[in-house]
Amino acid sequence: MLLDEARQVLEIEADGIMKLIGRLDHRFEQMVDTIMHAHGRLIISGIGKSGIIGRKIAATLNSTGTRALFLHPVEAMHGDLGIVCPDDVFLAMSYSGETGELNLLMPSIRKLGCPVIAMTGNPESTLAKYSDIVIDVGVEKEACPLGLAPTASTTALLAMGDALAVVLINKKHFKSSDFKRFHPGGALGQRLSREVSDIMLSGKSIPITTTRATMREAVAEMDLHGLGAIIIVEPAGKLAGIFTDGDLRRMIARGDSIFDQSLPEVMTPAPLNASAHTPAFDALNIMEQHEITILPIIDQSRRVIGILHLHDILGKGEFKFNGTAPEKKERLE
Repeated sequence: MLLDEARQVLEIEADGIMKLIGRLDHRFEQMVDTIMHAHGRLIISGIGKSGIIGRKIAATLNSTGTRALFLHPVEAMHGDLGIVCPDDVFLAMSYSGETGELNLLMPSIRKLGCPVIAMTGNPESTLAKYSDIVIDVGVEKEACPLGLAPTASTTALLAMGDALAVVLINKKHFKSSDFKRFHPGGALGQRLSREVSDIMLSGKSIPITTTRATMREAVAEMDLHGLGAIIIVEPAGKLAGIFTDGDLRRMIARGDSIFDQSLPEVMTPAPLNASAHTPAFDALNIMEQHEITILPIIDQSRRVIGILHLHDILGKGEFKFNGTAPEKKERLE
């Protein structure tokens, strides 16, 4: 019985979110463009449960490259309105659209001249009439059996805020390396603050062979380590090139006779690289700029001392290039 009730709550909330998809239209695009072109900040305001959701959305936006600030409607009426300027965008959140404290503030916001966006479940509400752009986040019913406690409605509001944040991440080309500046105490921030030597693979963990090795030997070594690449060195140990599984796929696609060719013929010579003392932050910038996942690590004599994979910086399954999953573009050119 308890599990059935819990499942019903999740189904109701999931249904509420799914029905938002069909309502996405040009107004969402207008909201994104308005925020993108604003010279000021996104000021988010709401009260009660909507205010709590508003604080969370503001936090998500701030950590992903969009300057945002939460303004309590009551505090705004008692002096905090001074933080809002015409260059800002004002985002008002109220499911009913008839929240007294918020609507009392709206005439003052309109006088300031900043664009006003409403996220509400009632597109015909007083709040909607004060707004330039109205985003409908209405749900058919609350998960609360009494229909009183905001449940599905706050979930829908939060989901729409997340949709806004993610679209802005992609529009602004916010990168993982930018994350360090806003999360210096987080796990990713800590990894990015370290030197390459702290996170690179070294010793027997390096997939490496010499220019004298056969293609069959190189492919076997690459497969053994499972990093998608093998570093090629001169007999003296100096970096000569790199060969990736992407290179191998392209050879197969062209119908090349793979094992009849030598490594110097198929490798990428003089690949991008880094030193052991390179900050992980800088190594990540190189990877994102060139959309590669592997960096050979060399010493002052260009001898290979390690290899750095993007996973070692970001953690497996967490990396994306400018918001889109990489297509394993591993050739270092």
